[in-house]
Amino acid sequence: MLGLGIIGWIVIGGIAGWLASKFMNTDEQQGIVLNIVVGIVGGLLGGFLLKLFGVNVRDAGLWFSFFTCLAGAVILLFLVNKFTGSRGR
Repeated sequence: MLGLGIIGWIVIGGIAGWLASKFMNTDEQQGIVLNIVVGIVGGLLGGFLLKLFGVNVRDAGLWFSFFTCLAGAVILLFLVNKFTGSRGR
């Protein structure tokens, strides 16, 4: 995802964070900025986890980057909800 640039990180992170918040039922609690942050941090988390399993995430392409962000954002929201005791409505 490094080749996307800052605008690509924001766009893909925002979409992935928004979809993850819809999936995890936390969208009412988050705004657009938090969705972007969740997506970007989710991308970093997903990329880190995939690298642990030996997956080449750098040359995988745009769609792979998006799904990595989405999966990482879902994992991130799950962990945040688990440790804070928050539940979606």
